[in-house]
Amino acid sequence: MDIVAHALWSGAIYNKKRVWWAVFFGVAPDLFSFGIFTVGRLLSGRLFSPAIVYGDIPRHLVVPTYVHALYDVTHSVLIWAVLFSIGWFYFQRIPWEFTAWALHIVIDIPTHSLEFFPTPFLWPLPQPFFIDGTSWATPWFLVLNYAAIAGVYICVYVRKLRLKKMPGV
Repeated sequence: MDIVAHALWSGAIYNKKRVWWAVFFGVAPDLFSFGIFTVGRLLSGRLFSPAIVYGDIPRHLVVPTYVHALYDVTHSVLIWAVLFSIGWFYFQRIPWEFTAWALHIVIDIPTHSLEFFPTPFLWPLPQPFFIDGTSWATPWFLVLNYAAIAGVYICVYVRKLRLKKMPGV
């Protein structure tokens, strides 16, 4: 799924406490892989290149190997579980906002096709299979996804209005 949608889903689901941390962790898997690559291309003045065609799947020549390696690490539920456990031990509480990272991985599994970064959710273990999902960039899926996000935000807003009208809240 695209990074904006990940941020919006995280913000909607974790809308009460530590929402900004949840949004950060919701986009972190992509920030720590594609974000580093994008910043490097920006700094080198090569963000847009003839090798990148709008709507085309980025080729391995354009997306370096380190991005694939970082993607494997940041999109693994096993790595996430280890980091979650460390956070739980360190903070002496369940770091709920960190579960937005796991949500990111779970959302990516059915929204990435085999052609574009299938989600290696069991990395570093051998992946017995990849799910050939519907690409998040498919126009009908984008419309459906953002309509669902808008619907969830409307529900959150209406709920907050109702809670404000209740006496003693």
